[in-house]
Amino acid sequence: MDLYLGTGGYSNDDWLGLLYPPGTKSGDYLGVYAQHFNAVELNSSFYAIPGIKAFAGMLKKSAARVRFAVKLHQSMTHSRDADGELYTRLFESVEPLREAGMLGPFLAQFPYSFHRTPENRLYLKDLVERFRGAGEALALEFRNAAWHIPEVTEALEAQSLTFVSVDYPQVSGMPAPELVVTSRVAYLRLHGRNSEAWYGGKDQSERHDYLYSADELRPFVQDLASRQEDLEESWIIFLNTTKGHALKNIAMVRELLAEHDLAEA
Repeated sequence: MDLYLGTGGYSNDDWLGLLYPPGTKSGDYLGVYAQHFNAVELNSSFYAIPGIKAFAGMLKKSAARVRFAVKLHQSMTHSRDADGELYTRLFESVEPLREAGMLGPFLAQFPYSFHRTPENRLYLKDLVERFRGAGEALALEFRNAAWHIPEVTEALEAQSLTFVSVDYPQVSGMPAPELVVTSRVAYLRLHGRNSEAWYGGKDQSERHDYLYSADELRPFVQDLASRQEDLEESWIIFLNTTKGHALKNIAMVRELLAEHDLAEA
């Protein structure tokens, strides 16, 4: 099992003095990040799909040492009005990563408002077929607990699609924390457990202001270790990047993984 460990994004100014030496320019962040982690989840593609030159630049800055999971554009998961041209742009723009073997799965992060309705199930079917037709790996995250049922996970397993395991604050309508494996790729996203700020926080940084304890992380690592024979690769991505919480939690996870003789690829 190849293990990939990283964070959601790397452009965090509050990491200056924590991961990035004081005075580091933002254009140099990725180069420093690549010295510490072997994976990253690209968030900027949710707002605007980078061009092929931008992806080539990321590959160069990371010295081809970081695998990228690329988040789908918001029009593909939130407004759900993307046209075929945008999908083509997405598939073509990541060619530098694909060619270098540094492209991970695409991430479809559906909002809580994406309920499990007949209409949305048909939309999901169409989305999956687009990526399958392009030969691209796709990981699916559902924030609404209605999707976190055996009927859904069994259907994804039958199609070898990756169901994203999640850890959210346990507030109304959110799924319970659990490692779910539906393909040869496990994908775990840890958002933190800041219940008070999840709906009431003023921005993402406040919602993700949470530091996990080792005891909170241990069950995920134990479950992953017990499933390693079933997996080709596993991704552990921390979204609690506020104040460098994710950096501390990755260090904890590495210690927990070492207890099972596991380490990054």
